Amino acid sequence: MRSDDGLETSEAARKKKIRELNDRLRQTGEGGQVVATQGICALDASIQIDIANKIKTCNEFTPDNDPYKEHDFGMVEVAGIRCFWKIDYHDENTTMHSPDKSDPEVTNRVMTIMLADEY
Repeated sequence: MRSDDGLETSEAARKKKIRELNDRLRQTGEGGQVVATQGICALDASIQIDIANKIKTCNEFTPDNDPYKEHDFGMVEVAGIRCFWKIDYHDENTTMHSPDKSDPEVTNRVMTIMLADEY
C-alpha cells in the first residue's frame, strides 16, 4: 500500500520486511532455526530432501493460505505425503513471543516442518 506521495505505509513496509525475513529462512535456512518433527525425521532421507526442496521453492501464496501476507505457513505434497511448514516468532531467548517479528534483532524465527497429521 502506498500513500499519496508514493511511499509505502509503515504497516505495508513492516509486512514486506516480515515476508522477506520469512522467505529468507524458508529458502536458505538463514535467519532462524529449521526443525522437523518425528514424523518427518522417520521418512526416507531422499523424501526429506525432496520435501525441503519443495518448501524452498514454494511460491503459491494466496489470500486463502496467506491472509496476512507474511509467508509464514504453507503446505507441500511429496510422494503422496502432505506436509506443512510453519514459522513462529519467539523472543531472543525463545521463551515468549517476539515483541516485533519484523525486527530480526529481537526475533528468533523457528520454522517447523511436519506431516499434516501432526499439526
